[in-house]
Amino acid sequence: MDLVAACRAFVSVSERGSFTVGAAAAGMAQSVASRRVAALERHLGGRLLERSARTAGLTPFGRDMLPLTRRLVELADRLEQEAETARDRPLRLAVPLTCSPAALARLIAEAHRAGIPLDPRPGAPAERADLVASGEVHGALLAVPPGEAEWRVPLGLAVADDPGGGPLWLDTLRPGRADRERRPRHVRVQPEDDVLHVRDPLARLGDAVGLRPAQVAVARTQAAAAADVLGRGDALLCSPGEAAELRLHWRALGESPGLARGFTLAAAQDADDDAARVRLACARALARCLGAAA
Repeated sequence: MDLVAACRAFVSVSERGSFTVGAAAAGMAQSVASRRVAALERHLGGRLLERSARTAGLTPFGRDMLPLTRRLVELADRLEQEAETARDRPLRLAVPLTCSPAALARLIAEAHRAGIPLDPRPGAPAERADLVASGEVHGALLAVPPGEAEWRVPLGLAVADDPGGGPLWLDTLRPGRADRERRPRHVRVQPEDDVLHVRDPLARLGDAVGLRPAQVAVARTQAAAAADVLGRGDALLCSPGEAAELRLHWRALGESPGLARGFTLAAAQDADDDAARVRLACARALARCLGAAA
């Protein structure tokens, strides 16, 4: 016997005082409702309804059992609703601000094909770390030194005008004696690269080649940084993919050709399985989002 289905039939018939009306309201044939109520009576060991040609009234035993059977039906309905919600629960993943909308769309689509309703949350490095530590997201692509990374993204300089072949050297941005009254060209650093393992080596290189401290500066946004490249002749620290999307010319950094971003996928507490599913099902799409090798 299906206990929930039998209770559902009993509740619907008793509330309407008729097998015909109650069965129709419960979406079943009258004969099915009658069999289910009879099976429930045998299971509980007492008569629940007094039957007549047109009506079905509660017995004293039926009145005692009705509140509990109604509660059981309500709980069963809630269980089904909660299960549906849990199946469709979006998996929140904190991702870098540098992920393009097109790459994120492909990541979401690839995750959905694997049965993972993914909800990317773009944020700066410190924000992503805070989100995963607090449990506000299930996982996060954290910025880490390249030696500790699952994904590694090469960094170089992008400029507006084609510089020709070969790397770009920081010392070409060093202002000369005749440039004292003019604004020197800057290296614009995106918020994603405002981390110790990228910002500090770049600043040390700038000092070593004679750049002014203000020439290596963190921009508010990628768009603001790119605007300075296009409008003021600055250079943007970025990946090859970002330069291509911005239609800039990218070259490796001459003094430090190995400068790179590093990323690892970290899971929130008790969300290791979720992170593992994303890592396994979406490895290629994650790499595309980050600009790393697949």
